[in-house]
Parts: sequence; C-alpha cells; structure tokens
Amino acid sequence: MRRRLITALGIAAVGLPAIMFGGIFYYALMGTFIIGASWEYVNMFRAVKYEPQMYITVGGVAVITILRMFFPVYAEPALAAIVLLAMAYHLIAYERGRDQSALDFCLTIGGVVYIGWIGSYLFDLRNIPQGGWWFMLVMFCVWLGDSGAYSIGRAYGVHKMAPRLSPKKSWEGYITSVVTGLFAGGFYLYVFTTYGFLKTDMTIWQGAILGLLLGALPPLGDLGESMIKRQSGIKDSSDIIPGHGGFFDRIDSWLWGATIGYFFLIWFII
Repeated sequence: MRRRLITALGIAAVGLPAIMFGGIFYYALMGTFIIGASWEYVNMFRAVKYEPQMYITVGGVAVITILRMFFPVYAEPALAAIVLLAMAYHLIAYERGRDQSALDFCLTIGGVVYIGWIGSYLFDLRNIPQGGWWFMLVMFCVWLGDSGAYSIGRAYGVHKMAPRLSPKKSWEGYITSVVTGLFAGGFYLYVFTTYGFLKTDMTIWQGAILGLLLGALPPLGDLGESMIKRQSGIKDSSDIIPGHGGFFDRIDSWLWGATIGYFFLIWFII
C-alpha cells in the first residue's frame, strides 16, 4: 500500500498540472497511458499465441490519439484507413500460413477501437470548454467510487459480483462505488460552483446523477480488462507502474468514465 500511495502521489504531481494546462502537456500524459495500454494489450494476447499486429495496433492508437486531440476532423478517415490496412495485413498473413488470421484481425481492430478510439474521449472531454474542471469532475467520481469499492469490498465484501472475472469484487463494494459516485458528483458541483471555479448552469442534482452513472458503469471497464487478463493467464497487464501494475490496469475504468462523462455533458449540459 505504501508503494502504491507513493506512486499515486507522483502521478498526481505530474497529472494535475497537465490536466489544468491541457494541450501538449495533457497529451503527453494521457497519450503515454493510452499508447502504453495498447502495447500491453497486444502482449497479453501474444502470451496465448494470438497475433494482433503490434505496429498496426500501437501505431494506429498513436495516430488516432494525436488526431483526436489536435486534428479531430481527420480522425474518422484515419480510423477507416487503419481498419483496411489491418485487413490487408492479416489477409497476407493467412496466405503465408497463419490459420488464425481472421481472429488476429479482430483483435487488432479491437485494440485500435477500444483503447484508441474509446480512449480518445479522454481528449474530447478535456477539449470542451472548461475541460480541465469537467475532466476532474468525471475522474473525481470514478476514482472515489473505485476507492470506496476497494475499501468496503475488502473489509466487508461477502457476495461475489463476478467470481470468474474478478474473484475479489463484491456486490457490497459495487454498491459502495455507486453511492460514493453519487455523493462525489453532487459534492464536486457544490464546491466548485459555490466558490466560482466552475461556471455552469449544471445543478447539484445533475452532478449527482452523473456521479451515480460514473460509480455504476466504469467498473465494467475494470471487469473487461480482467476478462482479457484471465484469457491471457496474466495477473497484471505489466509491472511498469510500481504498485499499480500496467498502463491498461490504470485506465481500464477511465475509458468508460471519459466516454460517459463526455456524452452526458455534451447532451445535457454544454
């Protein structure tokens, strides 16, 4: 826990200025996590003899993140081109004797779309007006919900939520995540609108509803990564972050949180 806490404080010391300043600093931080997660994704499947194409997956994720952050008008045609390139590569691989090329193609595209395209909502969220404050609202709910679920689930969890995917997760922890997210969203809106940091017509109740969604749904991102790890026979996506595992281990719930938060804000608030 001490090692985990020290690492978290170090990430926060770098991350908070990047979040508030945005631009290239923010991209450098989030891009490292997302692109690193795509590299781990490929290696996890390679551990069980599947062959998603490393350069297309990681390179495709890098291209998509850059375009979504800085040149969003080009992101959609780039995604289409990456899908076609992947198909062409895996066709050739099959002709050369790789009988699992169709599945390899699906895994390549799965990594590009899930980690690259969905992950890039972390950039879309930051790029909306007052994006730094909105990002912190979304992640405040996700992080507190996750922390609450971990603490209560570890101490009082009895009823297993998904024993095949994640044996340590309990319904007690999950309910704590939902309730914590709800209060975190309302609390954040109250504090930062009362003291004038965040200029918005969003109400405390809307913040609470968003928090509830962010406590309820992002745990599925954690379970989704667990599914990949279980199938690959790997405990952590890597050990590159001391006490926290790998990049994918850190952003699994962020992918869901950023996407849900972005569309909630775009549709109902901004």
